[in-house]
Amino acid sequence: MQFLKNVLSTIVGLFLFCLLFFFFILIIAAAVGSSSKETVEVKNNSVIELDLSKVSMDYAGKFSSEKFAFFNEEPKNGLINVLKAIDVAKTDSKIKGITITNNTNNLGVAQLKTLRDKIAEFKKSGKFVVSYADTYAQTDYYLNSVADTLYVNPVGEFEFKGLSSELMFFKDFQEKSGITMEVIRHGKYKSAVEPFIANEMSPENREQMSGLLNDLWDSMITDIAASRKISKDSLNSIAQNLSARTPEMAKSRGLVDKIGYEDQYRAGIKKALKVSKDEDYEEISILDYAEANAAADLLKSMENQVAIIYAQGEITNGEGGLNQVGEISIRKAFKTALEDDAVKAIVLRVDSPGGNALTSDLIWREVELAKKKKPVVVSMGNYAASGGYYISCGADRIFAEASTITGSIGVFGVLPNFSKVANNLGVHAQTVSTHDNGAEYSLFQPMQDKTRNVITQSVEQVYGVFVSRVAQGRKLSPEAVDAIGQGRVWSGTDAQRIGLVDEIGGLDAAVKYAAKKANMKDYGTVDYPEYEADFNTFLQNMGNSSVSMFQSRESLIKQEVGEENYRIIERLRRVSQIKGTQAMMPFEINIR
Repeated sequence: MQFLKNVLSTIVGLFLFCLLFFFFILIIAAAVGSSSKETVEVKNNSVIELDLSKVSMDYAGKFSSEKFAFFNEEPKNGLINVLKAIDVAKTDSKIKGITITNNTNNLGVAQLKTLRDKIAEFKKSGKFVVSYADTYAQTDYYLNSVADTLYVNPVGEFEFKGLSSELMFFKDFQEKSGITMEVIRHGKYKSAVEPFIANEMSPENREQMSGLLNDLWDSMITDIAASRKISKDSLNSIAQNLSARTPEMAKSRGLVDKIGYEDQYRAGIKKALKVSKDEDYEEISILDYAEANAAADLLKSMENQVAIIYAQGEITNGEGGLNQVGEISIRKAFKTALEDDAVKAIVLRVDSPGGNALTSDLIWREVELAKKKKPVVVSMGNYAASGGYYISCGADRIFAEASTITGSIGVFGVLPNFSKVANNLGVHAQTVSTHDNGAEYSLFQPMQDKTRNVITQSVEQVYGVFVSRVAQGRKLSPEAVDAIGQGRVWSGTDAQRIGLVDEIGGLDAAVKYAAKKANMKDYGTVDYPEYEADFNTFLQNMGNSSVSMFQSRESLIKQEVGEENYRIIERLRRVSQIKGTQAMMPFEINIR
């Protein structure tokens, strides 16, 4: 028997050794591969290919590890890296133009506006911008319409029809399944919880959604009209009548310039570059160009800097990450920026639909403390709503794009309840406690009126604090804030009109204002937060095919159930994980 035990332990030991050895080799290979990565060479007479397929967030993050130096890296696939690269390209004699070929992107309208403005600046240098697509989706066309010349495939499709948003409701689902959500909210527009208490849109929610979509559409066609020299009335008529749905119709309406295949498009680029027909022209992707010029911003004045702190994603407690705004990482970022003598001003870049109310208040406090020492300016991205607005309202000045979704000053609480489904399955629960309120809320018993009253008081208290923070920061009366609050979302245009935002402008405008406020003429920028890297983070951020087998849980689920079904699952999951009172905008505004 002892012999068998020894054999078994030896086999187990060998298996564990082989497994650990495999991972060790994988780490070494990855480290060597990343460290030996060749520097991208920018050749003469080159064009930049604006490939945005790997760009989804403003900030791709900084990662570091005290244990493993090769984990330390700063990905260059954030929108901010693209914007900086285009800035460099304006004055780079090797770069002759930008091509946008079959571009697809995951960016929001406000991000596209920022990128579009940057490309328009690039065009002023005298260099060309050209675009080709087999099919133009509506948001893709919004970006591409800034180009000098637009091509579309002869048998391609063209989408230009206006905006819409579909909301899903789960009231009947709850009644049939027995799984219900107990909802307490303040704000007649607080539609984040409406899907769980109704089967259709409330008049208030329809009003705010209609106003928001119309403002976003107007912002988009204002830019398209200026680039294509077509009146807004004409563009609205085209959308209303679907009179640009084919390549020929789009060309006759002036939305595109040429109908042709990709080889014809590239032949035109060769002609512009004076490259012979049988030769290839030099092309470099925007992310490679960003990598090659990563040091350009560092060469600017190191004595004068504006720190950009990115708050992107849902607001949660704890450390946070690239897709989550946590008080720990944000607090570290503010502390580092305040202690750095080279940093003279701070820009808080907010792209968040809100989240945990307590965390929102903790970050609001960091802004309050920071602006006593250095100017703090907010730049709003796609979203700065509810908790996203909470953390913004105290800044010295607030910038937003016309298409930013903001406001949503309201509060709610959601508690899942399984008492009905448990009863149907024959499961019953009872509680014993020393005091009337000694027991916590039970998922398996109907919510008591006294519990509802306590939670309602908490929601009302948080809403009162939220209103007071906004009133203090925006120099408005609490009554005025309540009148424009009630959970209603606003476009950046309307937010400026009602006093929630100071100026319409992108990140560049906010940085310039912050620098001016700090009396700086020559300055650079530095990005925060910095995240602690672990092995899983390292694998996810690597593009090395040797670790392509390691996919995120989210990507695997999306592959199996599809994008639309994944969104439903994710929405329900987020509700089930909510803890504490929430300051969050409608769960999902899916604009099409």
